Parts: sequence; C-alpha cells; structure tokens
Amino acid sequence: MNRLRSWLACLLVVVAVGIGSAPAMADEAATSRDTASSTNDVAVMESFNRQQAELGEAVRIDTERKHQILFFMGITLLILILLTASYGVAMAIYGKQVFVRHMVLAGLSVTLAIAHSVVAIVWFFPF
Repeated sequence: MNRLRSWLACLLVVVAVGIGSAPAMADEAATSRDTASSTNDVAVMESFNRQQAELGEAVRIDTERKHQILFFMGITLLILILLTASYGVAMAIYGKQVFVRHMVLAGLSVTLAIAHSVVAIVWFFPF
C-alpha cells in the first residue's frame, strides 16, 4: 500500500511539474516567435507607408471630373429608367410582348444604380 502511495505521489509531482512548466515553455516560444515576427511586422508596415504615399489614379482625379463622371452616369441611369418604365407600361396597358427587353433594361438600370451609388459614396463620403 505504501508503495502505491509513493508511486501516486511521484506521478502527482510529475504531472504538477509538467502543468506548471507548460505556460513557461509557451511563453518562451511566443517570445522567440514575437521577436521574429516583429521584424516582419515592421517591414510590412514600412511597405504600406510607402504605398500610402503614392496616390492612386482614382484619388488623383479632381473634384470637377468626378462630378462630370457621376453626372453622365446619372443621365444614363435616368434614360434607362425611363425606357424600363415605358416598356413596363407597354406591357401592362397595351399588352405588348416586350417582357425580355423590359427585364434587360431593368437589370441594366439596377446595375448602373448600384455602381453610381458606390462611386458617389467612395468619392464623396465625408464630403
């Protein structure tokens, strides 16, 4: 019985030491990994800073040109919406068979409306 108790005590000591040293080994591994990755992090951040200094073409466009682009997109969108509505009226009131044309124009109208709003938000969000 005493022999069993001594084995259990030894096993308990081994488990306690193993559990106690696991966080220390994890901290040691994390520290060595952090020092290696910190140099990589600095290099990555420096490259982002260099890229940020170089303005993209979309940012370099002056405000007047941006307004012109949005104006032409808006005019095209208005024409597409009017054509879509006229084909819808032709189907509903006059019974014309123009469903496919109506749906194609509706799809183009929705696509252009989404593009128009995304461009306006990206270019002029904080005014």
